[in-house]
Amino acid sequence: MEKQHTRLRKILFVTYSDCQMLDVTGPAEVFSKANEYPVSEGDQKQQYQITLIAEKAGPVKSTGPFSLLADQSYGDVTAGDLEDLDTLVVCGGEGVHQILKDEAFIAFIQRAAQRARRVVSICTGAFILAKAGLLDQRRATTHWDSIDTLARHFPAIEVERDPIYVRDGKYWTSAGVTAGIDLGLALVEEDLGRQTALSIARRLVVYMMRPGGQAQFSAQLKFQKPSQSKLETLYEWIEQNPAEDLSISALAAKSAMSERHFARCFVNEVGITPAKFVEQSRLDHARRRLEQTRSSIDQIAYDCGFGSAEILRRTFQRHLHLAPGEYRDRFQTSLKQPHARARFGNNYQ
Repeated sequence: MEKQHTRLRKILFVTYSDCQMLDVTGPAEVFSKANEYPVSEGDQKQQYQITLIAEKAGPVKSTGPFSLLADQSYGDVTAGDLEDLDTLVVCGGEGVHQILKDEAFIAFIQRAAQRARRVVSICTGAFILAKAGLLDQRRATTHWDSIDTLARHFPAIEVERDPIYVRDGKYWTSAGVTAGIDLGLALVEEDLGRQTALSIARRLVVYMMRPGGQAQFSAQLKFQKPSQSKLETLYEWIEQNPAEDLSISALAAKSAMSERHFARCFVNEVGITPAKFVEQSRLDHARRRLEQTRSSIDQIAYDCGFGSAEILRRTFQRHLHLAPGEYRDRFQTSLKQPHARARFGNNYQ
């Protein structure tokens, strides 16, 4: 962790037309709240100086219902403005692919990144850092819906599909929208300490410091099941009964189909085999049990249909690169904060 001090940190938010509003306002609010907490007695409260820049100074159209107000144009940013730049934050949004065509904009990102102590992208802002060549040979992530596109167009990047944010050296990238708040909290923790970051999380009534390794989404979100489907009832039954016999023969019989026809229908609708869907669904159940209960690993393995703790362990390692016990240590926070949870409600986790 960086040594705590009271110097004013200059944060430069870079946006453009059709940006994602929450990519800007989420982390910006985290930094703004940090200005209300002095690091120690007698310290100044303002820790961060936030500037918003865009293609032009003035209103910036966002994908939300409101416009943002840029302080200045990136073309007017001088070398003096970039002096002692602490953190460069690049947002995502629908307009990202259009702004990638602006060579002057990309050149500015390269220049600013060279001067900044940290370089951050929120959501599809990773495409801007990628276009600038800043993520080559580095680990990075983005919104789950753009992961494949990022990997395909920028093969020099080691794209990580699951984490809500990734740090590689001075470069930080995050998943979609609200993950920018998690990343903002992580940056404040690095600067001002965990207690300040936790205090901000409480004020914002958000999850208490989700580590970057937490998966972006669950099987229910990852695999889009059609709403009009003859297998819809079966999908719900699988997700509600992880400990049942979920072999392909049992599922085919429950669906009144031959195994071959059932497997073909399932793959056509969901995009993966029944076995993979069952494994992901069971994994989701096990994750929730580890996060929310004190049940033993053996009991969770049995209740979630894995049969043994060893099979559960191998599944966690394969998908999450963590043992079940390590996952619980990282993500089971609600049971560790009984008094705070009672005061702030179920969102204090």
